Amino acid sequence: MSLLLNFMIFLPAIGGLLCLAAPGGRQARSLAFWVTVVTLAMSLMLVAAFDYSAAGPQFETAVPWISAINVEYRTGVDGLSLSLVVLTTGLALLGLLASWNIEKSPKVYFSLYLFLLTGMLGVFLALDLFLFYVFFEISLVPMYFLIGIWGGPRREYAAIKFFLFTLAGSICLLIVMLGLYLVTPQAVGKNTWVMVASSTSSDRGSEAVPATLVDERVRRMFAGPRFDLERWNEAAGDESGRELIDALRLDDRSESTEAVKAVLAEQLRLRGEAGLGQWLAEFTQAVLIEGRKPLALPVEVGEANLDDRYWSVLLVDQARGGRYWVFAQWAFWLSLIAFLIKLPSVPFHTWLPDAHVEAPTPISMILAGVLLKMGGYAMMRITWPYFPDAAIVFWHLVAGLGVLAILYGAFCAMAQTDWKKLVAYSSVSHMGYVTLGIAVMTASGWNGAYFQMIGHGVSSAMMFFLVGVIYERSHHRDLDRLGGLWTRFPAFGGWSMVGFFAAMGLPGLCGFIGEILVLLGTFDAASPGAIGAGSVGLVYVYGALAACGVILTAGYILWMFQRVYMGRPREEYHDYAPISRREYLIMGVLGVAAIVLGIVPMLVFVMTRATFAGMLASMGVG
Repeated sequence: MSLLLNFMIFLPAIGGLLCLAAPGGRQARSLAFWVTVVTLAMSLMLVAAFDYSAAGPQFETAVPWISAINVEYRTGVDGLSLSLVVLTTGLALLGLLASWNIEKSPKVYFSLYLFLLTGMLGVFLALDLFLFYVFFEISLVPMYFLIGIWGGPRREYAAIKFFLFTLAGSICLLIVMLGLYLVTPQAVGKNTWVMVASSTSSDRGSEAVPATLVDERVRRMFAGPRFDLERWNEAAGDESGRELIDALRLDDRSESTEAVKAVLAEQLRLRGEAGLGQWLAEFTQAVLIEGRKPLALPVEVGEANLDDRYWSVLLVDQARGGRYWVFAQWAFWLSLIAFLIKLPSVPFHTWLPDAHVEAPTPISMILAGVLLKMGGYAMMRITWPYFPDAAIVFWHLVAGLGVLAILYGAFCAMAQTDWKKLVAYSSVSHMGYVTLGIAVMTASGWNGAYFQMIGHGVSSAMMFFLVGVIYERSHHRDLDRLGGLWTRFPAFGGWSMVGFFAAMGLPGLCGFIGEILVLLGTFDAASPGAIGAGSVGLVYVYGALAACGVILTAGYILWMFQRVYMGRPREEYHDYAPISRREYLIMGVLGVAAIVLGIVPMLVFVMTRATFAGMLASMGVG
């Protein structure tokens, strides 16, 4: 199956080259169609052969690529990537059908389209950070040309803006990659780009850690206060470390200091080591709370008299890893910015409405359905697994960005008169739930964020296609010039209700599951031991505001539906061409997928259950 997986990645690129050599546009279109059909079939074969009880990557390939810098061609699939691979291949086929009437340079169009498919599949299946970056950039170039050549009147502006924003994010990611490459020898003895610990990797030694994250030794190097306290807890063999964690989460620093001193004094008294209590309390205050260098050992105590448990865990590891904790915080934000641009999230979202408005309908379907999901996927694959302690320290800021995107995108969508721009801003709002669900680091939050990506991939692609169907006939997207479409196209109106109501989050459709799980996960963050336990009020505010986003979404979707589909039909509708069977096929497949995912969400969760359990356990949350 590993051979099948790699062939699936590169088959579209091979087909793209053959499209350029095809004798005509019709032959190139037929070739591209069969390539996407075969690619979808291969992804379904991976689903059938996948072991859903395993947490780590499967069907792996690992061969040297650039030996001078230890780059490997390493690919594989796990529960985090499998659903996105199926979504990508499925939408690629539907987007190809939506491109059936492309007349401008069809050979080049279908060639670029297939190269884009290779880039997207490579992003989801790469297990080497360098290889991930290569595919991440490969997916950028075809999209630039597909928007810039086949887009609307302002296509050059939209394509350049898309390219520059995404390139800025790529530079942030490149900086993080170089930093990781330079510091990994401190943990594993060599420079490495491996971003997923393989269950068969010889680098892992005998460590019994879940095979769903970066090497545990690398993660320990980037540990912050929380992680060191948990190691202190493990070494001490009791619950004192958990008490220290809870004490450090107190909002008031003076109260936190006193609580830490009390915990240490009591635990050391019980061990008959009361003489060390004051010094260890001062040490904890300096290192874990204020971030200063460790205090020198008092002469009367001496290193020899200090229990090995406290010396090895509290002193040596803190002194050795302090600079890497600083790096982890910077790297967390740089990689987060790179992926928030791709998602996109406020304030890095401004390229998206322009790109969607100017892109042709099939490319808008792929852009909203797949490319935006690369940002959320990379956050789950790279940013959080590498730097979970930094994610915990800054969770409230990241969650705030998610809530801001939810509300800002919804208000902007409500203000639009351009139908396609309204759908574009709705994507900004809906992807805010992804950011929020990931940020709170709860099991329901992560499951909700992931399902939101899958559900939005279906509903957003359907919405853009529905807009494109009418645009091809009316040649405008002005909401004020539409109305009564349901009377003219009854079946189209029915499928439109499924697509737009799925985006609205109507129970029984795919948009509901992700949003409700993210909201539940947000409130779960206030539970004892969760990352928001010390900021319960803030968690409740975030949850309430995110819930308001559901109301705003219902408002602009229903208002749009009333303006476009209700009322008396326009006179010009009589001149509109009937909707073809091909168009009904596309919206029918997407509509059925929205219904099935809404009723049977376990189709996704069965793929992610083991992987997410391993990931959250490895990060010490969930």
